[in-house]
Amino acid sequence: MPDQPTHSERFKADMPQIPGVNVPLPLGVRLLRKLRSASGVVIAVVAVLLVAAVAVRWLMRPHAGDALPPEPAQQIVVPTPTSDLQPPPPESTSAHPDIATTEELARPWSSKEFVFRNRLTNENVPALIIRLPGGSAEQSSSYWAFAQQVPFGRCQLEYITDLAKLRDDYGFRAKHPMVGDPCSRTVFDPLRMSSIPGGAFVRGAIAQGSVIRPPLGVEVEIRGNRVLATRME
Repeated sequence: MPDQPTHSERFKADMPQIPGVNVPLPLGVRLLRKLRSASGVVIAVVAVLLVAAVAVRWLMRPHAGDALPPEPAQQIVVPTPTSDLQPPPPESTSAHPDIATTEELARPWSSKEFVFRNRLTNENVPALIIRLPGGSAEQSSSYWAFAQQVPFGRCQLEYITDLAKLRDDYGFRAKHPMVGDPCSRTVFDPLRMSSIPGGAFVRGAIAQGSVIRPPLGVEVEIRGNRVLATRME
């Protein structure tokens, strides 16, 4: 015989069913709602960040009355002195014949340019003095001074201490510095003497070339540590 419902079970009321309530939503709908909620959060965060960025830019902008930062000062580059910016060579005149000191020409093969004022023509002649090896600094024979202008020509002699230049430009192999005429490629030896018409001996014998004579010499006199150019040949 089947069990009979109890008194309480008979009188238990069923929960009313309201349309749309207490009905589980489909999975797709639930996911769509979650995505919409997440998108709203993201949009809100982005909006807050944009507002903050605009506020910072507004606070950082220069306001009226604020001093503008000074512009960097323009730098002017001044060239430093070089070996090309040397004082003019000394000029030897009858009143002031000094052209160098023995200290300036202390080393063998050291040299110095000067200008010799020709007493006869009153012409300024570019010249050079060379300290020769051996001998004392107080002896005038330890120096060779000569006019750099080529006799009877327009070319200017050059003092060559680079032996490779002598070999390459003049085709001459030397063991010590020489004086060269770049126009005729003549080479003069500072250590050798040579005779000229009239029987006089002058320094700077021709080591290569067929020019008429060695450079015009300038007489040198030593007074203490002063080197004087007294007369041109």
